[in-house]
Amino acid sequence: MQAKEATQYPVGAERAILVITAISAALLQLIDTSIVNVSLREISGSIGATTTEIAWVVTSYAVSNVIMIPLAGMMSDLFGRKNYFTISILIFTVASFFCGTADSLTALVIWRFIQGIGGGALLTIGQTIIVEAFPPEKINTANAIFGMGVILGPTFGPTLGGYLTDNYSWHWIFFINIPIGIIAAYLSWAYVRDRVGAKRPQKIDWAGICLLIVAVGTLQYVLEEGSAKDWFDSIEILSLTIVSIAGFIGFIWREWVYAYPAVNLRLLKNWNLAMGSILNFVVGVLLLATVFVFPLFAQIGLGWTATMTGNFLISGALASAFSMAIVGRLLSKGYNPKAIMIAGGGMIFAFATLMSFSSPESSASNFFWPFILRGLGIGFMLSPVMVLAVQGLKGADLSQGAGLSNMLRQLGGAVGIAVMNVFLTHRNATNDNYLLQHYNIYNDTFQDRANLISQNFISQGYFKEDALQMAYKIMDLSLFKQQAIISYDNVFWSVGITILVCIPIILMIKNDKKRGGEKIEVHLE
Repeated sequence: MQAKEATQYPVGAERAILVITAISAALLQLIDTSIVNVSLREISGSIGATTTEIAWVVTSYAVSNVIMIPLAGMMSDLFGRKNYFTISILIFTVASFFCGTADSLTALVIWRFIQGIGGGALLTIGQTIIVEAFPPEKINTANAIFGMGVILGPTFGPTLGGYLTDNYSWHWIFFINIPIGIIAAYLSWAYVRDRVGAKRPQKIDWAGICLLIVAVGTLQYVLEEGSAKDWFDSIEILSLTIVSIAGFIGFIWREWVYAYPAVNLRLLKNWNLAMGSILNFVVGVLLLATVFVFPLFAQIGLGWTATMTGNFLISGALASAFSMAIVGRLLSKGYNPKAIMIAGGGMIFAFATLMSFSSPESSASNFFWPFILRGLGIGFMLSPVMVLAVQGLKGADLSQGAGLSNMLRQLGGAVGIAVMNVFLTHRNATNDNYLLQHYNIYNDTFQDRANLISQNFISQGYFKEDALQMAYKIMDLSLFKQQAIISYDNVFWSVGITILVCIPIILMIKNDKKRGGEKIEVHLE
């Protein structure tokens, strides 16, 4: 009780500045995970890199970022939260400047890797700063604020990247970080405080850190490069997969038995934390994989431009932000978090079902309400999951739990994108073979359609042979478009099935019930 009374929480302007500092730093990290994707073609042409080589610009950032996220808690205690957070922002900002001035692939990849090292702390430490800025009874509000950044960052990244690249140059997708980073670093140094009762680690778990680097680094590389190298048909991918599995086994064993672990996996003994971690992984899959699939679907299947696609996604992101605020209030009032998560799952299932009926005639108006449902559903699922991920944790354990949950969400996104890629490739081949059975010159309907199109060209003055060849090319494009849309419909349906699989996991969560039959609530105490 004395400790509780002694705890002083920031209020007013001080709390607002802390939240703005933490959320702006977290957004820097989250936006940069996706802002580069839409500019890769321009970057490759500018620095003379191939399509395969330019992928390292994304991979290098992802590898260093995912490695540093779970280590952020230990690094915060080692150097002090204020020092580590401020230095990480400065590293990210300086690396952003050199990324923007890079004139070779090697320089850009190196500085992106350094940028990821700085960015690894921004998400985890940002979350702990926000959570510790609020008293326990307002923890749901804190998580809702942080959750908005988690959702908005990956969604606005492609939109912002496309706008800057189209209207200025690709260099500005990095330069835009500089003023924000400088302001965030100043505010961090001026307002962020070290954690009360923080102690430097008695020993540095170098073995655990090395095993984590090996396990996560090789896994991230496999997920990023696997589809381009035919997965396990490649000796390189197969070898690195084995190394990654061995690294994870060694890392888990080391962190479980070592007295001073770099990442405290023993926190997962708590049942709800373990379930929350699994759901965090799934939320990562749903959040990033659907954002990855839809732009491909819209641009390849429907002929949208990158700008059209990015602008369309904004409405769903705003719906997510709105639902996060609502869910925060519902949780604070004692509503059953399992019911909230199941309702969110139902919305995402409805989104996936509606999207699975897309056709070549579909337009933006057909997708508006499904994406509103997706946005609301992600918000309804993410808030309770984030509470579960740090439920009951304080001090060093809070940083460790936040690091684990954020790493799992990031890995979930990487795994989801890789799985969606494999599934999409398989469905493309299957659907193409099926359609080709009815798409040949021996099919009367096909031949009638080809003759009709060729007659149109003949009436415009083309020779008969040329007109027929042009008709066949048009029908080939039509076939490609149809099989692509069917494949994407199959992918969206698989997202719906994934949500249904989550329902039993949600039902296994244990509610924290107060005495006397009061309202069910998930909170920190």
